[in-house]
Amino acid sequence: MSFFIASAMAQAQTAPAPQSNPMITLLMFGGMFLFMYLLIIRPQRKRQKEHQNLVAALSKGDEVIMTSGMLGKILKVDDNYVVIETGNNIELKFQKVAVHAVLPKGTIKSIDAA
Repeated sequence: MSFFIASAMAQAQTAPAPQSNPMITLLMFGGMFLFMYLLIIRPQRKRQKEHQNLVAALSKGDEVIMTSGMLGKILKVDDNYVVIETGNNIELKFQKVAVHAVLPKGTIKSIDAA
């Protein structure tokens, strides 16, 4: 029993823990949010806006690459879908958001020739 009493007395004799400043904690959280915004949120929004502009500017005759890696030439553009020609008389319908990039004119012919 004396073992427990000595422990309790030893704990009572220790110095109190220093109090942390709540302003420092708030500044740390603010700095962390700013860091996350600048390195993650802002660049993602920029890429998203660029992709929306790309999808809105699609027109007939554009050569595109899809997110799956498929190349094709746009034959028809609807509100939400595009019809692309991927080969000889092969027409496929995709959602507009599946377009990854617009290629320069003649890219598909140069790939077929190689």
